[in-house]
Amino acid sequence: MRKIVINDIGKISHADADELMRVMQAKRIDDEILDTLIVCEHDEIVTVGPRARNDGIKPPEDYATSAVDRGGGLTWHGPGQIVVYPIFKWDLDGESNVKAIISILEDWVIKSLSEHGINANRDERMQGVWIGENKICSIGLAFLRWTSRHGFTINYDTPPGRVEMVSGCGLGKDTTTSLSTLGFNLTRKQILDSLIDNISLLSREIYSE
Repeated sequence: MRKIVINDIGKISHADADELMRVMQAKRIDDEILDTLIVCEHDEIVTVGPRARNDGIKPPEDYATSAVDRGGGLTWHGPGQIVVYPIFKWDLDGESNVKAIISILEDWVIKSLSEHGINANRDERMQGVWIGENKICSIGLAFLRWTSRHGFTINYDTPPGRVEMVSGCGLGKDTTTSLSTLGFNLTRKQILDSLIDNISLLSREIYSE
């Protein structure tokens, strides 16, 4: 059984969040803290993973960028997006490889959105969560001693056109979008509440900070 601390820290710069994740990952490895979900929001920035750097994929010039070491390519961050970073030691049954862990997170998001009548799904083109032909949730993790940093994003009401202009690896522009653009009007609180309601997919014991 996993005990989870939920730490909703609100808006934080991506640089400060990255530093916080590294500190907390080290503490989790040493069992100084429990598995912790950092919930936050960033000012607009596009994080560039190794796959995008290796393939020479970049966002348009008017986007701030930051290189990261998580899996995946380009990920847009900004207003109208909920960001969830699990600082977890993945050592339970069914968590033996990265694909299985990604699948657990996808299931969590899909189940949470289904509470609002949203039929979300996986897509063979790229990990994450999709609605039809559009991606609304990106997932990318980095591991040290099987303890994760980084996590996933859900675009619920992003500024028109901003996330749509950032192409994931192998995806065209306008593929990634937000729930509001697809006609689903959910608030950050509604999404977070549903994630917490369905957190039994990760654990049965929850603590809040």
